[in-house]
Amino acid sequence: MSKTAQDIFDYANTTDDCIKCGKCIPVCTIHNVNADEVTSPRGFLDLLGAYQRGNLELDENVKSIFESCFLCTNCVDVCPKSIPTDMVIEQVRSDIGKKFGIAWYKKAFFLLLRHRWLNDIAFKLGWTFQTCGFKIKADINSMNSRFNLPMLKTDRLLPSLTKTSFLNSHKENIDNGGKRKVAIFIGCLGNYNYKEVGNGLLEILGHLEIDVFLAKDQKCCSAPAYFTGDFDTVDNNAKYNIEYFESFSKDVEAIIIPEATCSAMIKIDYEHYFHDQPEWKARAKALRDKIFMATEWLQHHTHLEQLLASKKKSTKIVTYHDPCHAKKMQGIHQEPRNLIRKNYNIVEMSDPNACCGFGGVTMQSEKFHFAKAAGIPKASMIEKTKADVVSAECSACRMQINSSMSYAGVQTVFKNPIELIAEALRK
Repeated sequence: MSKTAQDIFDYANTTDDCIKCGKCIPVCTIHNVNADEVTSPRGFLDLLGAYQRGNLELDENVKSIFESCFLCTNCVDVCPKSIPTDMVIEQVRSDIGKKFGIAWYKKAFFLLLRHRWLNDIAFKLGWTFQTCGFKIKADINSMNSRFNLPMLKTDRLLPSLTKTSFLNSHKENIDNGGKRKVAIFIGCLGNYNYKEVGNGLLEILGHLEIDVFLAKDQKCCSAPAYFTGDFDTVDNNAKYNIEYFESFSKDVEAIIIPEATCSAMIKIDYEHYFHDQPEWKARAKALRDKIFMATEWLQHHTHLEQLLASKKKSTKIVTYHDPCHAKKMQGIHQEPRNLIRKNYNIVEMSDPNACCGFGGVTMQSEKFHFAKAAGIPKASMIEKTKADVVSAECSACRMQINSSMSYAGVQTVFKNPIELIAEALRK
């Protein structure tokens, strides 16, 4: 990126860079489900420029518009000038949060993300009582509400809770008899909802004889708060995680993360967030070389491919969805496919790069009608492949795609590539 963050966050300057070519329009997730010029990348940029020049009041209508972006970065990917529309929208959402406040239920959620012990208690209670309000679908780690509530309709599929979190299910230091050691950052959904991802990663590292530091004191990467505009939570969690990573980073080869969003937040967005805090920006940048998505590190830094080649090939068909925070932000897309195809048949969907429609906390709450509309086409793509499994290295995508497939009646099962690899190693 040639421009400094200060230049980028001069909205008027960024707006002037837009040549209005329209290449962003066909790929824009929100524009495809809400075909209005204001909810398009160039529309967002025009409004941002007007806002900074004092020609636009940040009112409820403008707030709603800026909260409609999925932050999928499709526009950045195709823009001839690589205008970081997602970054400026993330920044203006902080202004929105300061002016209008953060909704009480989001504040409560972000409070949990600040305090692991509180999160543990909340999820433990949630697990205890979840059957009172939800019908559990244990085979896909999901559940449906028993009651029609404003944001919890009976046909909406949500991730179910586990009795004990992943981090609390294992000891912190795991000796696999190796001469190498890595740390794991698991992410909130992987910790509390989709434990089989972390369990699978431990299993793989055991086969590779690589020791593990589970980094139990990790906090949420703060991506949900960052995308919502709660920069106080971002500041708290990001600084804590950086200091924590620094305390053990010299003792491990890598900090591996089986979640695209968490990895992108820590490796890339921490640096963006700290653009006006030079010391913390430098510290975030210094950790970048230690941060890897799980499949990225496993393919490039271990003999896992050779090990998988010695195992049986499954007859299962797998289709792969590219999470926005993996392919477009980190360039990770071949690595999971290279590992999966050693033991499974991959059939590509028509557009694996299309956003699944997760979009963050706001999109999953008061604007869920947009998330639902964006998710149905992805479910259709998956169904047309006739795949047994759809895979993506992202639990946010998993939550959204499971919900979309449920609405569309698609029977394909979702599995993280780490789960598929672990299954192959058992055979």
